[in-house]
Amino acid sequence: MPQPFKLAMVQMRVDGGDPAGNVARALEWIDEAAKNDTQVVLLPECMDLGWTHPSALELAEPIPGGYPCEALSKAAKDHGVYLCVGLTEQAGSQIYNAAVIIDPEGNVILKHRKLNELEIGHAYYAQGDRLNVVETEFGTFGLMICADGFANGEVLARSLCYMGADVILSPCAWARPADHDNEEDPYGDLWRACYTPVAKGYATAIFGASCVGWITGGPWEGRKCVGCSLAIGPDGTELFQGPYGPEAECILYADITPVPRPNRGTQWAEES
Repeated sequence: MPQPFKLAMVQMRVDGGDPAGNVARALEWIDEAAKNDTQVVLLPECMDLGWTHPSALELAEPIPGGYPCEALSKAAKDHGVYLCVGLTEQAGSQIYNAAVIIDPEGNVILKHRKLNELEIGHAYYAQGDRLNVVETEFGTFGLMICADGFANGEVLARSLCYMGADVILSPCAWARPADHDNEEDPYGDLWRACYTPVAKGYATAIFGASCVGWITGGPWEGRKCVGCSLAIGPDGTELFQGPYGPEAECILYADITPVPRPNRGTQWAEES
């Protein structure tokens, strides 16, 4: 029987090409989450360098072994938390849009390389080639990255469910044009349409944590990452959506109490 746990979704600012600053900011957010008795912390996509920032081609580091991963692994161990985070990975001659789950001992226990990368990312990131899940005392965690969630017919998210995921964690970088007006065109329906039927159909909760801040390089330079991090419970109910805007840094919390696995469901209570 999986144990209850508290999840923190960190909607942090990511500055393109600034790994030291981004990691330092992430460590502060992890510290705050740990002080609030959190067992699992979820951070955004490519939080070391920024999604599709050209610095990926020069500054990406190995996973594990590189500075961002090692610093975050130490934080996970120091605070005794599971940490899920999106990082830019250098592996030989290839660069990947990757994400990891790090356990409370500081070990990388799951690594995923994005499969459904948008076309504008192809100049920076090589193709991932597998999915996986990992069992923990809090249930089985599946891992995907941003646009993996809307791959044709939500096939990747559904596959994670067939692999036994009780919870799917998804580091994201959700961006809109600089002049986007959220009152006229509220952001988030794309992700609701992808997450909700999967969550409801397989009794698997889905959490997508997006960064905030301005994109300062690459094909989407001048756009803004807008947050709006989204949590969908295992019955397809929206638990919460994060605030909108490039300055909307925050942490969103959810207390999670698993139910017996044969029900493929989990009881959830939001906490802000």
